[in-house]
Amino acid sequence: MSAQVLTYENTSRTAKAGGMTLHYHEAGPVDGPDGSGTPVVIMLHGGGPGASGWSNFGGNLPHFAARFRTLLVDQPCYGRSDKPEPDRDYFGFSANAVIALMDELGIERANFIGNSLGGGTATRLVLDHPGRVDKLLLMGPGGISLNLFSADPTEGIKRLFEFSLDPEPTREQMRTFLTTLAHDPAIVTDALVEERYAQATDPEARLGNARMGASFAKWPEAAMLWREAHRISRPVLLTWGREDRVNPVDGAFLALKTIPDARLHVFPHCGHWAQTEAADEFNRLATDFFLH
Repeated sequence: MSAQVLTYENTSRTAKAGGMTLHYHEAGPVDGPDGSGTPVVIMLHGGGPGASGWSNFGGNLPHFAARFRTLLVDQPCYGRSDKPEPDRDYFGFSANAVIALMDELGIERANFIGNSLGGGTATRLVLDHPGRVDKLLLMGPGGISLNLFSADPTEGIKRLFEFSLDPEPTREQMRTFLTTLAHDPAIVTDALVEERYAQATDPEARLGNARMGASFAKWPEAAMLWREAHRISRPVLLTWGREDRVNPVDGAFLALKTIPDARLHVFPHCGHWAQTEAADEFNRLATDFFLH
């Protein structure tokens, strides 16, 4: 029998968690062949306009689902998850929601992949709930990185603000933003621009994005996770695209020095989307890290 093709529709799930409804995608075995629990991988997406669990990691799901129980979570304020006003800093708010989802699904511990904004959420989660984390892979993460040589705001962050703050953002602004995420601009196709633009300009999506952004303005110091990096007690793999124009690679070095059990892998010819531009290498690297 041929393996089932994983699609957006047949992997889509919702659950009540932390007083809100979270949308996520799930695939992969729940129990191992000997009855033991299969390792779990939870993937947390970045925060650009139109972002979601599927838009970030849908292409990686078949690889991981062959080996792990794999969840791609739409963080609060994104995708098809609820978009409430956070009652604390966004990283903490989202981390608590993910813990509530794990509780609802009976997941005691998991490996995490956090990209950009999702890297900040995963970092806050391991800081506040270390017993719920096996290993942590951070990909161009926010919060935990600190740019030593690159100017702030970076090119990617400037383009994100231009789109998000414009009352009537354009497709061209979306294309410009997406191009800052990639080393090879050819991956920013017309279809990708149209898909992300439609998602990002939905009124509910715009409300969620505004509420997420307002939480950083209200609790700015809480986003400075690099100050707490020394407290991370789980193994961490830092991954970066060498040509990342959103969170440049020099941001990795403070985290690498201060996290007790950290290692760093840099992908050449790669921007902020290592899971896409270096998909095969990224998938192999993550799998080896989680299983050994």
